[in-house]
Amino acid sequence: MADPTTYRPATGEIPTDPGVYKFRDEHRRVIYVGKAKNLRNRLTSYFQDPAHLHPRTRTMVFSAASVEWTTVTTEVEALQLEFTWIKQYDPRFNVKYRDDKSYPELAVTLGEEFPRVQVMRGPHRKGVRYFGPYAHAWAIRETVDLLLRVFPVRTCSKGVFKRSEQIGRPCLLGYIGKCSAPCVGRVTPEEHRALVEEFCDFMSGHAGPYLRRLEQQMKEAAAEQEYERAARLRDDIDALRRAMEKNAVVLADGTDADVVALAQDELEAAVQIFHVRGGRVRGQRGWVTDKIEDVGAPELVEAALQQLYGDAGAAGVPKEVLVAALPEDAAETEALTEWLTGLRGSHVDLRVPRRGDKKTLLETVERNASQALALHKTRRASDLSTRSRALEEITEALGLETAPLRIECYDISHLQGDDVVASMVVFEDGMSRKSEYRRFAIKGFEGQDDVRSMHEVITRRFRRYLAEKQEQGEWEAPEGEEEGVGGPIDPDTGRPRKFAYPPQLLVVDGGPPQVAAAARALDELGIDDVAVAGLAKRLEEVWLPREDDPVVLPRSSEGLYLLQRVRDEAHRFAITYQRSKRNKRIRAGELDTVPGLGETRKKALLKHFGSVKKLRAATVEELTEVPGIGRRTAESIATALASAAPRTPAVNTATGEIIDDGE
Repeated sequence: MADPTTYRPATGEIPTDPGVYKFRDEHRRVIYVGKAKNLRNRLTSYFQDPAHLHPRTRTMVFSAASVEWTTVTTEVEALQLEFTWIKQYDPRFNVKYRDDKSYPELAVTLGEEFPRVQVMRGPHRKGVRYFGPYAHAWAIRETVDLLLRVFPVRTCSKGVFKRSEQIGRPCLLGYIGKCSAPCVGRVTPEEHRALVEEFCDFMSGHAGPYLRRLEQQMKEAAAEQEYERAARLRDDIDALRRAMEKNAVVLADGTDADVVALAQDELEAAVQIFHVRGGRVRGQRGWVTDKIEDVGAPELVEAALQQLYGDAGAAGVPKEVLVAALPEDAAETEALTEWLTGLRGSHVDLRVPRRGDKKTLLETVERNASQALALHKTRRASDLSTRSRALEEITEALGLETAPLRIECYDISHLQGDDVVASMVVFEDGMSRKSEYRRFAIKGFEGQDDVRSMHEVITRRFRRYLAEKQEQGEWEAPEGEEEGVGGPIDPDTGRPRKFAYPPQLLVVDGGPPQVAAAARALDELGIDDVAVAGLAKRLEEVWLPREDDPVVLPRSSEGLYLLQRVRDEAHRFAITYQRSKRNKRIRAGELDTVPGLGETRKKALLKHFGSVKKLRAATVEELTEVPGIGRRTAESIATALASAAPRTPAVNTATGEIIDDGE
């Protein structure tokens, strides 16, 4: 890797104009393309103290060997040039969306003499107009089958078309009236293209005027007593309406819009797009991407719009684009709007909906994005080859002798030093084993000492392991049965004892202090066959005992992804336990002021009423209905709760989440 100071340009050499810049590696390959309204401010930010850079940005800066830039006049030009270069160079550090699955689309090959309607997948081709994408290919075929009655356009392949030309007879669709049979000259190329254009107008959402025209023709035919023609038009109208009903109405005003929403975590992001035409959802598309650089929702949305509309042309950009987030800088939003307007050829309304049906629809798309991200992660985690590769990468990165088939991760959780708890989660062969999860209450002390808490938890867990291992020598397996691998089987339940299996890798949520505490606990117990590592959340670095520098796994590493999943699961499990303990303490806390009320009767009261809020609202008579509560005690409880001041809601300062609402 190159030292950024070797290619850093002098600050005075960098212009303050808008422009686009490229980072190149030692082989002159472009690895990152970015834009800025002030090139000097943006580029100098990359050459600050590396410790202050996001780890992904730092990796990019150290992978580069040179930087160059091109100034432009406006931010719109910068946006256009950035898209052009990203498409040309395909830089590996830029956000690159990939389809989370292959979506079928309805395609019309307008570039042919006799355009064909068909189902297509994959990249778009020139001379082809696309509608969709759709969730299922059968949904497209059902829609097309209904529309062919009204718009009998060609759907056959080139081979079938040429054969019909040679023999002078159309295919079956031509005989049953679902093809105008241009192959045998029933219609001219101009007449067939007119049918295709009407078909495209209908699929674009312009169904209303066409239906009204057909209804008028039906009435005229009936008035002229041409009942067969009127009946045929009536059936055509019914077919068109059935085709329209296959798409749910989401916006009553017949809006043409694309709705773009996303879900993300520290590693990946999923984008979902709903294509709404004429107020109905005409198609849906989903993408996922690795977050290689430290980017937020506005940058992810901008990259999605570039990929969605960059090659779409005027036909692909609707009147409205509703998004989940926009750049904080109004000038950047204005440039993005101007770029879309230029592609469409008329004004495009780019905005974040704040209320009404469009806000509700955006929330629906956001839920789809969240589900797509969760499904993507589940598929990635459940893939056997991916899990094997992750374990191999961890083995190599940490210098382990064998792959860590059992990984245990520990996390400490508390609220300002109160209700200190710890969690232990287990992953075997890269998959979670929830039956092996354990939780610990730290009772020896209170306070915000995560290092001491980690030492205590590791000591308690492995002391139990050593005790059960020692018992193995006193217990013999029944004849014909085997002892459990790595520990004894409980003869009463037939299952492994709680702490019977030691891990090959012990992971702690934290940096060097927590890792040192875990290693010290194992040393004190004489355990030397368990590897220890820590995953620091802020920079996603892996720390090893007695090492001054962390192990930095590549951003795209499956090993890092597995360690992060293990760490996040330990954090979730610890938080859940800590909240349950806190809630129990809070619920019973207000009853401590009632004289003569013991733990048994406190539990009985809370069980009967369900919450302190309902208990506070209860009358004396209702309190006496609880077993063990007499009238005098009930009056004391009512008086104590009535005089207790309402508590201020507690808020998690890190997330802003209300963790105790005072009830």
